[in-house]
Amino acid sequence: MRTFLLLALTLLLATPALAQQARILDDAWCDAERTYWSDDDSKRYCEVREILITDGRERIAVDAGKNGGIRVEGWNRDEIRLRVKVVANARTEAAAEELARAVTIETGATIHPEVPEARRRAWASVSFELMVPRRSDLALETHNGGISIAAVAGDVTFRALNGGVELVDLAGRIQGHTTNGGLEIHLTGTEWQGDGLDVETTNGGVELVIPDGYSARLETGTVNGKLYFDFPVTVQGRLDRRLEADLGRGGRTIRAVTTNGGVEVRRS
Repeated sequence: MRTFLLLALTLLLATPALAQQARILDDAWCDAERTYWSDDDSKRYCEVREILITDGRERIAVDAGKNGGIRVEGWNRDEIRLRVKVVANARTEAAAEELARAVTIETGATIHPEVPEARRRAWASVSFELMVPRRSDLALETHNGGISIAAVAGDVTFRALNGGVELVDLAGRIQGHTTNGGLEIHLTGTEWQGDGLDVETTNGGVELVIPDGYSARLETGTVNGKLYFDFPVTVQGRLDRRLEADLGRGGRTIRAVTTNGGVEVRRS
């Protein structure tokens, strides 16, 4: 009888629909959220859910919805570990918890939240953290939230409306845009592995950190802002707010530009 109960429990926990219902209330991610909670009369409820995805999908697509960010990091495993933070705001703690429990996470072709329609003083936000195979193709989108990608090689596209973007230790073909938010890019190694990087922001600064001895074709600039380099570069033609230059031996193109914001390029 005991063996039967243990087997039944194992099967239940392995069911994806029930795995999404597993909630971790005492989590550091929620603790960080609480430091920003306001002191008004509304109440908030936060929980973290964990989902393991093992279907070996060719492209990992995530749409965070109206409110929430996305953080992706590569690891040396074949499966995807998805952590989801759900924050609900309502008039009472019970109403906030009820709203959070009504949020579901779809893990089909595009991972995304299903959130009840916001009401007066009642809304929910959903943020995502993913650990993915290092060689992964990604398609990420946020409306009000930032995007962070680290240690991934693949065909990566991203789009953010209101949120900054951080890119660290990437390879492959990286393309993306944010409208209102800065770009922070950290290159690694001695040259780009893959097709190159092409990213831009409309309203926000660009910070590009390049290792000593790095070789690439650099394209950067701004329309309304200043250019700053903490190391000498050799350019051909007139140096204004747009710059194209070969670093080291040259190589794949690293393009990071902004319309309204400064550009800072420095050595790591």
